[in-house]
Amino acid sequence: MGVSFEGTTFCIHTFGCQMNKHDSERVAGMLEGLGSLPVGTIEEADIVVFMTCCVREAADTRLYGQVASMKNIPVRNGSPYEKRYIAVGGCIGQRDGEKLVKQLPHLDVVFGTHNLASLPGLLASAIESAGHSVEVLEGGAEFSTALPADREHAWAAWLPITVGCNNFCSYCIVPYVRGREKSRPLEDIAEEARRYVEAGVKEITLLGQNVNSYGRDLYGEPRFDAVLDALDDAGIERLRFATSHPKDLTDGVIERFGTLRSLMPALHLPVQSGSDRVLKAMNRRYTRKHYLGLIEKLRAVVPDIALSTDIIVGFPGETEEDFMDTYRLVEEVGYSQVFTFIYSKREGTPAASMEDDTPREVIQERFDRLVDLVQRKAFEANQAELGAIVPVLIEGTSKRDEAVLAGKSPKNQTVHGPVPAGRIADELVGTIVPMRIDEARTWYLSGTVVDD
Repeated sequence: MGVSFEGTTFCIHTFGCQMNKHDSERVAGMLEGLGSLPVGTIEEADIVVFMTCCVREAADTRLYGQVASMKNIPVRNGSPYEKRYIAVGGCIGQRDGEKLVKQLPHLDVVFGTHNLASLPGLLASAIESAGHSVEVLEGGAEFSTALPADREHAWAAWLPITVGCNNFCSYCIVPYVRGREKSRPLEDIAEEARRYVEAGVKEITLLGQNVNSYGRDLYGEPRFDAVLDALDDAGIERLRFATSHPKDLTDGVIERFGTLRSLMPALHLPVQSGSDRVLKAMNRRYTRKHYLGLIEKLRAVVPDIALSTDIIVGFPGETEEDFMDTYRLVEEVGYSQVFTFIYSKREGTPAASMEDDTPREVIQERFDRLVDLVQRKAFEANQAELGAIVPVLIEGTSKRDEAVLAGKSPKNQTVHGPVPAGRIADELVGTIVPMRIDEARTWYLSGTVVDD
């Protein structure tokens, strides 16, 4: 690679899931290793990388709009290049490939989900040739964890244990852009976790499109409970994971919530719909009864476990009765957080060809009703923390007030509280401090740091 990146600048814009955030840390690690410096804005950057998501139509619109608008942003003073180099990776890069440079002629590099390591070479090729460089592979030989990383926070780490997905939910593009499910050997996961613990990491989040099915390809059966055991043995203080598919959530994993010191009492368990008819059309492969049975088992182990979920409103053919099944399920479960979405058609998925004549205003009205319920139930869930002493992992300060700490409780609730007298916020970042909860709002808690 004849091109030098020494002294250049870069910024990365990340859309979508935690896996994309992890991949962005790897991209940053590679570029910094070549001598490029991270900056906060496009205006300051010689190289701009978009790590993209194509799960919903809005992500496509945002990407195309942002890349198109960059034509009007001048090159920074002192740039070694005559132009700003733009790269698109992630799921849209994997899906669209050459199509992207045809629609966005000033785009320089496109790479997919399986070839993060190719980015430096692709950038060098585009700079040397003054042309486009596109490489989209159908599968990768190794996990991106083999690449250097620049983690966003020294005290937290993403740790992928699987890539790809075998579920083929009828609305989802992920299996087509991330490929088939592939698990990392358990020994590699445990070793990476030990390195993080030795480096002072307090919290690890295990990642996979479906962490519950971990190991099926390697060992013939899921062994996610063994992964949880290994991470607990590694000595991590806080352990989380995303995302879980209900059809693969085993009794062994549920039991770990009651036995493992490090496993936090919070679980994201996407239900998508409360209607058996819609769940079947979505190819989710579980029923409402099965899902509620899992909730019952989880609460038998951890009565106050914080549950979150994803719900799609307006899936093709959804009736008012189907929607009310979902509404009643949310009432019954009492989630701490719900990520609600209006169905977005993704070309290439089975659901994209399903007919639906439900008026948009009807779907929107259902969505609004659900959001109102979600907010009410989230508020109710947070009231249980009033007066409690909660261990909070401090992540920084409030965006609105640098004199106010911001962190996360074991249940993944955002917690705010004033910086204690005589202390400095920076010295508390990355530490776990006890806070007494004085106020509980819908989306956050407020409290006061107390003496140990």
